[in-house]
Amino acid sequence: MDALADYPMQDLHLLSRTDLNRRCTGLRTRREFSTRLTAAALFVIGSLPLAAQIPFPGTGSDAPKYESLRPAPSSNPLSQPTLSPGVAMLMDLETRFAQSVSTGGGKAFVTWFADDAVTLNNGRPALLGRAAIASQANWDPKVYQLTWTPQGAQMGPSNDMGFTWGHYEGRSTDRNGQPVLTSGRYFTIWKKLSDGNWKVAMDASADEPPAAAECCTLPKP
Repeated sequence: MDALADYPMQDLHLLSRTDLNRRCTGLRTRREFSTRLTAAALFVIGSLPLAAQIPFPGTGSDAPKYESLRPAPSSNPLSQPTLSPGVAMLMDLETRFAQSVSTGGGKAFVTWFADDAVTLNNGRPALLGRAAIASQANWDPKVYQLTWTPQGAQMGPSNDMGFTWGHYEGRSTDRNGQPVLTSGRYFTIWKKLSDGNWKVAMDASADEPPAAAECCTLPKP
């Protein structure tokens, strides 16, 4: 709103909103009142295109540009025909990452991380560095299957960093042999190293939100 303070039509706008009833009592005829009201309305409406052109922080031509992919919930982003080169590369990286982990388990998982990478998992302390990540990523794909599907990506303006996000599932069995399924959302930041290779800089995940009908129910005894 401060950006419109220099426009003279602002006074007319205030007149039409706060002071019109008092001032119209001094008008000589209803026709004169109608004429002044119409003129005020035209000035206010005419000011709108000017206000729309006022650059706000982060929206001008100097704002960072990101190549983005935000598909509809029902669409498969991997089949989108109009992906930009940067987004397509990130999606390909994420897909190959998932395929590698599906067959190689925890050992394959670690190889995709940078030396200074960070992981943030729901309800667990942060793991700093690939060595710390490797100490926790020791699952056998025959016992635990971690799979995920990318649903979106953005490439940064410098084309050396970007991120992907999507849905993951973890499948295993409990001590009684019953299947156990965990699922949630993940967020992966990718960065380009000095040797030209791309590695994971940060991997974060969170549990799925509760279903709408379960948000306010009391836990069962």
